[in-house]
Amino acid sequence: MKKQVLFVILEQFADYEYPFLANALNGEIQDDKTSGYEVKTLSVSTEPVKSIGGFTILPDYGIENCPSDYAGVVLIGGNSWRTEEAKKVEPLLQQAFAAEKIVAAICDATVFLGMNGFLNDQKHTSNSLNSLTDGAREHYTGQTNYINEQTVRDGNLITANGTAYLEFAKEVLSALEAYSADDIENYYKYFKLGLVEIMKMFS
Repeated sequence: MKKQVLFVILEQFADYEYPFLANALNGEIQDDKTSGYEVKTLSVSTEPVKSIGGFTILPDYGIENCPSDYAGVVLIGGNSWRTEEAKKVEPLLQQAFAAEKIVAAICDATVFLGMNGFLNDQKHTSNSLNSLTDGAREHYTGQTNYINEQTVRDGNLITANGTAYLEFAKEVLSALEAYSADDIENYYKYFKLGLVEIMKMFS
């Protein structure tokens, strides 16, 4: 049976931040290699959720019927992580961190982690230190652990800025050991460099 990875999406989530990761986890990469994982979407309820780009998704789970058996939680960025509604996600993260599950957040979802004290003791990144500090306010005391990189992994915690969707995918795939290190690197390079540049390497 495949292990589930929960992708948390809120209203006005960012369409471009998850496709490369979801594709690799839920489907296959080169040579028909599959990951052993399946993607499930989760929101604060099972009501439809609309993305920034206008796509509507019907979540597999709401907070009330969230499974307890999962491999990791991926928080997708967007425009709703600083709202009251987002606070309903906090218990899931408390459980995930306590159970030492993979927890990954990109873009403004990293601010949500900061707002709830999850970034104070581990290395992390965000869209900027100023954005993180302003958004998380007094709940965030981890400034000395901030690293200005595209993505940062510290143990089971992975954080990324909003332009780091490929690096984010690479780190989450690696943390989950979804494929071999070489296969993950090749998958990353294929999209990072583009088909034309990749083909030049073999010409």
